[in-house]
Amino acid sequence: MTDEQLLRYSRHLLLDEIGVEGQQKLLEAHALVIGAGGLGSPVVLYLGTAGVGRITLVDNDAVDLTNLQRQIAHTQDRIGHPKAESARAAIAAINPDVVVKPLVLRADAQELDELVQGTDVVIDCSDNFKTRQAINKACFRHGKPLVAGAAIRFDGQISVYDPRDAKSPCYACVFPPDQALEEERCATMGVFAPLVGIIGAMQASEALRLLVGVGSSLAGRLQMLDGRSMEWNELKVPRNAACPVCRDRPAAPIRPAAAG
Repeated sequence: MTDEQLLRYSRHLLLDEIGVEGQQKLLEAHALVIGAGGLGSPVVLYLGTAGVGRITLVDNDAVDLTNLQRQIAHTQDRIGHPKAESARAAIAAINPDVVVKPLVLRADAQELDELVQGTDVVIDCSDNFKTRQAINKACFRHGKPLVAGAAIRFDGQISVYDPRDAKSPCYACVFPPDQALEEERCATMGVFAPLVGIIGAMQASEALRLLVGVGSSLAGRLQMLDGRSMEWNELKVPRNAACPVCRDRPAAPIRPAAAG
């Protein structure tokens, strides 16, 4: 690390669980973030400030005035600009050393399959069930840990689906692809502004800890937040032996935590 990096990341370096070795892992890491909206905004900002070396950011939408109530990576003067480009500008304003690749597109199954295999962690900040299922399939096909979050109205949830952990379910184990789900969108249902910040910050935390190897992740645990009362509930979610996505996967051992 350069002298400037030692100063920039000094508060991480002081943590025994991260230290120089852990920060170097972040600098060499590649994260894939799907969605640059309410959840994706805090995710990419925290990954960028923490020094994740490369971030690929996928979003096909443009910044709208209605986004600015909660999507903190965007600004008034970037209304009409692609969200992926706007978020790259937001990261660059804080940490210009991070290499951000914005992709202005709605990733389909084939594109996700190509994007996922070259990354170290995938963060799902998308807003529709079909995309979440496609991301999950790609992650388990290539053995990449997936941090998935969701938020609507006053309700949020987050979990980690890790193919490297033999006990970890995949997203389809918990939310089967064939179940009838009514899509709920912020545009019609509304969302409490700080809620996406809470869930997004937790997604960033999970991703960073996975990259460094700190503590235990939320794999096998689904955490749900009621933003009206600020009460958390946690469900233990086992693998589904009959899951069409992950039932035949070879489970690789989890990497040991870094010594700091």
